[in-house]
Amino acid sequence: MFSKTLKIGKRTVGEGEPCFIVAELSGNHNGDYNRAIGIIHAAKEAGADAIKLQTYTADTITIDCDKPWFMTPGDGLWAGRTLHDLYEEAYTPWEWHEGLMNEAKKLGMEAFSSPFDPTAVDYLENLNVPAYKIASFEINDIPLIRKIARLHKPIIFATGIAYEEDIDLALDTCRQEGNEDVILLKCVSAYPTPYNLVNLRMIKGLSDKYDCLVGLSDHTPGSVIPTGSIPFGVSMIEKHLTLDRSAGGVDDAFSMEPSEFAEMVRNVRIMEEALGSYEYHLTDKQVAERKLSRSLFVVKDIKKGETITEENVRSIRPGNGMHTKHYEEVLGRVAAKDLEKGTPLSFDLLA
Repeated sequence: MFSKTLKIGKRTVGEGEPCFIVAELSGNHNGDYNRAIGIIHAAKEAGADAIKLQTYTADTITIDCDKPWFMTPGDGLWAGRTLHDLYEEAYTPWEWHEGLMNEAKKLGMEAFSSPFDPTAVDYLENLNVPAYKIASFEINDIPLIRKIARLHKPIIFATGIAYEEDIDLALDTCRQEGNEDVILLKCVSAYPTPYNLVNLRMIKGLSDKYDCLVGLSDHTPGSVIPTGSIPFGVSMIEKHLTLDRSAGGVDDAFSMEPSEFAEMVRNVRIMEEALGSYEYHLTDKQVAERKLSRSLFVVKDIKKGETITEENVRSIRPGNGMHTKHYEEVLGRVAAKDLEKGTPLSFDLLA
């Protein structure tokens, strides 16, 4: 059985805790260390709990080759480039990592990364990262997963391109190494992701099948999808953050700008506050508001001994009188004493 709560640095993530919100830096630094620092500060100001990096070089993630299978497929953002060329542009220099992570921690955020090969894991261990993220394209890299699982730190798996058997094998590998601190992120590897491909219901499906914490790694425009994921029980939300979507970076086009990220955080926190519980009960304010509900009132002066009719007793607001369920029962009864218009009806007023 996987953990229902886990620690990422000083933060507790999981059941009963606020959703852990991660700002993905990715390649949005555009090769500028100061821009990377600016994104980290923007993440803090927007309400992020953590910043996440990516740890690779073009040569640790692929090889420099222009054979057809080393070309980026389709007609998306990066079409027509070799993988090596794309990653050469997008990677975060390893010598930046310590400074960037220290800056995040200085601001009170957690900082961790996605390693893409064993040397990246060794490097990140020297930086004492509190958790590891496995990108969805690495979810079938069992030697990498096993190496990380043995560190007994939380492992966060993106599932964007994963078959169920990929998830099964990845989680079995964690279990074999005695690591039960895992989070599965519902993810669609499309940049940006069309709304009709999101399938938020799969969040509960992943949670039910694997009995582990589940989150969302989202590439859709705006904050509707992250906010909508909260009722499905996500423990983590990850979104790409940039300073300026028009800056031309490799991931800028599907990343949030700081004001949008801040709006997302606000919306997520509002949704968390609004969820409540499964139990049906009224709040104290609702109980107080019931005083304005319907009840039976005398609406015309009634003399003692006069018959109660539809003309002199009605169901009206407020709720100080007898329950309306007694309406048919009181019709035809007689007044026990003179009753003034506006008197709340009760059985002791009837003969």
